[in-house]
Amino acid sequence: MSALPPRAEQALTAFDAAPGWEQRARLLMQWGEQLEPLADSERCEANRVHGCESQVWLVGEQRDGRWHFRASSDARLLRGLLAVLLARVDGLDDGELARVDPSEWFSQLGLARQLSPSRSNGMHAVLQRMRELTAG
Repeated sequence: MSALPPRAEQALTAFDAAPGWEQRARLLMQWGEQLEPLADSERCEANRVHGCESQVWLVGEQRDGRWHFRASSDARLLRGLLAVLLARVDGLDDGELARVDPSEWFSQLGLARQLSPSRSNGMHAVLQRMRELTAG
């Protein structure tokens, strides 16, 4: 796989330095606060990700062959998970995005064991929605 996007490298460094779940959870909350906000008009049914217990909205656009996503959720912890997932996929092309394994990414961050099955399924649903958007 190609090198990680710069924000993904930052995430890895930050989460590697967090010694335990409590510190990682706090770090997740901080990352979630950095998400680029969605306009109220973007928090619509057409942008909602189905398969998540919490409400999640995802907007994607392609610029110069590279994908850029914005997302939000009504759940704080989920916003953090979205932020680190977006860090992993930002700027990828269609093929690179298709090869992203969210389980592997959250394992690299030291978060996989704390992800409940429903949150894990939610992150897979977000990635699936990204792939649907990239398929046009």
